[in-house]
This record gives sequence, C-alpha cells and structure tokens, in this order.
Amino acid sequence: MIMTVRYFAGARVAAGVGDERFTVSSEATVHDVLRMVEERHGADMTRVLPACSLLLDGVAVRDTGVPVRDGVELDVLPPFAGG
Repeated sequence: MIMTVRYFAGARVAAGVGDERFTVSSEATVHDVLRMVEERHGADMTRVLPACSLLLDGVAVRDTGVPVRDGVELDVLPPFAGG
C-alpha cells in the first residue's frame, strides 16, 4: 500500500520536504508510519513529532493504533503560533 505523509511548519523543516510517500504493509497503523518517519528523518523529527497533531484524511488522530489504508494522507502539524 502507498500513503502520503504531509509535513507542515517545523515538521517540514525537520523532514526537509513538504510531503513524501511511504510503502506500508496492509496491517500498518499510524504508529508504524510515524516510526518510519522517525527512521527516515532522524533526531530532529523525533524531537518534533511528540508535539504534533495528526490528521488522517482530514480527521484528527489521537489513537496511533488506527490502521492506515491505501492512498490515505497523514498530515503532521506542529503547534502554530499567531492569530
């Protein structure tokens, strides 16, 4: 299965890209994808991720045990400042 991870603000800086695709197994969860993201992008991303909100196809994810499906988008959103 192929899915897209999109990064915003500080997560984009940590990743060095705005979005990328991952090939995941049919049993993959959001947690599994986040581990792949950390492995690919290292310590900077490991520091950023705990503060991030996650959206899976536009729906907030609080339980990272949620399974992912082929073609979904996972948005990684650090806290934003401003008004």
